[in-house]
Amino acid sequence: QVQVVESGGGLVQPGGSLRLSCVVAGFTFSKYHMAWYRQAPGKEREFLARIIGDGGSTMYEDSVKGRFTISRDNAKNTVHLDMNRLKPDDTAVYYCNAVAWWEGRDYWGQGTQVVVSS
Repeated sequence: QVQVVESGGGLVQPGGSLRLSCVVAGFTFSKYHMAWYRQAPGKEREFLARIIGDGGSTMYEDSVKGRFTISRDNAKNTVHLDMNRLKPDDTAVYYCNAVAWWEGRDYWGQGTQVVVSS
């Protein structure tokens, strides 16, 4: 079974930065496209960023483009989300997603909480 584990969440002040990490085990990591999503209370899960298997292409939701950066280290089966200039509206549970496009399914982590507040 594929396991996806996020870490790095916590409390940060507005304008601050945070790095989230996601370690994936149980499959050939470089084959999977990876993505980050978030879900705030009362809202649906929202796409944030995606990176292809070899790291050569990325895509971002407009609301975070220029502030968030997705990257991956295939040697360590890890994907990161670097978040800068954080806003209170960024408060949410952040989820890592492994896209098994050849299977037509995704694998999800359990999420890590990010709270942006003074």
